[in-house]
Amino acid sequence: MHIVDTALAARAEAGRPLRFGMIGAGYMGRGIANQVLNYMPGMQLSAICNRSLPAAIAAYTDHGVPRDRIVVVETADRLEDALRNGCFAVTTDPAVLCDAPSLEGLVEATGHVEHGAHVTMQAILRGKHMVLMNAELDATVGPLLRHKADAAGVILSGCDGDQPGVQLNLVRFVQSIGLVPRVCGNIKGLQDRYRTPETQAAYARQWGQTAHMVTSFADGTKISFEQAIVANATGMQVAQRGMIGIEHRGHVDDMTGLYDLDQLRALGGIVDYVVGGLPSPGVYVFAEAQDKVQAHYLNYGKLGTGPLYSFYIPYHLMVFEVPLSVARVVLLGDRVIAPKGGPVVDVVAVAKCDLSEGTVLDGIGGFHTYGVCENYRVSRAENLLPMGITASARLKRSVHKDQVLTYADVELPSGSLACSLRAEQDGMFHP
Repeated sequence: MHIVDTALAARAEAGRPLRFGMIGAGYMGRGIANQVLNYMPGMQLSAICNRSLPAAIAAYTDHGVPRDRIVVVETADRLEDALRNGCFAVTTDPAVLCDAPSLEGLVEATGHVEHGAHVTMQAILRGKHMVLMNAELDATVGPLLRHKADAAGVILSGCDGDQPGVQLNLVRFVQSIGLVPRVCGNIKGLQDRYRTPETQAAYARQWGQTAHMVTSFADGTKISFEQAIVANATGMQVAQRGMIGIEHRGHVDDMTGLYDLDQLRALGGIVDYVVGGLPSPGVYVFAEAQDKVQAHYLNYGKLGTGPLYSFYIPYHLMVFEVPLSVARVVLLGDRVIAPKGGPVVDVVAVAKCDLSEGTVLDGIGGFHTYGVCENYRVSRAENLLPMGITASARLKRSVHKDQVLTYADVELPSGSLACSLRAEQDGMFHP
């Protein structure tokens, strides 16, 4: 953090702010706009792309930008003209942002797998660094996108402020002090696999979010995507399908004795979560000392007698920290979180209810399916259907509630880039 804020201060002092663009002007995008426009010298949110232009314009005007300083653009040249004239640009075409030379990086903040796949591929092909706020896309085809970004000489990274990035910060810290991370955990307040957009409608209205998005929080799909990202970035696995998911109403410090250390070692560490634990909504990493001297000083530091030691962050601050992720990537060449190589953990689709032949699946956060983590080697061996490509897939036969879907159960939508990328990824990486 101290390196990032120093780098941004230098940009501010030089009158040369880090200019970046954002795709998506929804709940998270609006929060990012407020942060950067009002509270982050050294950064400038120069352009916003959104399928609805009024929403993109409002992301600026609601946070203090006069309407006459916002220009609707259809080409990169027009975007550049707008910036030279001291204005901000909005567009419906993500290619405009990808082609604009003045934009040093992009943020993908839509949360949609198919749209996010198109945008991210455009950014990579046009040589733009990309920070993803799209756990769904990352967990589905992140290893392939990382491979393509590396080949193109650009950085693809997840973001700080969301649980996966915060966990990776902790992992890097415990590794930097010579400890071995054994559990990366996410603290969750509620989980009910059978929540739907109908049950979550009131909560969504309260917070200005979509019902499908908050349903994915409640039914466990979102946390599965998040922990799969952590697994792919660390090489950790899951101890069982769906993770362990301990229910614990106390502090996570009190959970260090609840894991089988021999199993953790054998698996190279695991990703997991706790329901009801404190401090909520934070994250935790349980790490192991490598010798008795380390253990002695950890005990002296009031972390207990081991063999696992608890490290945690009591919050994840989302829109407050995402801009710092852009600075880490652009100014320091530092990825917040990205796959190490091939997939390690997959998110597979499970039926929320009995589903009949011919049903067209409604995707993430819907009425039909929820997602759970499974080790990639098992997912491939059993031909399980990735949750990230369920939208618009048609069932070829009936399935029962809580049945894990396979590729053989569905006809995938034609022309889907996400499905094509997933097939390419599975062909490239073998368990």
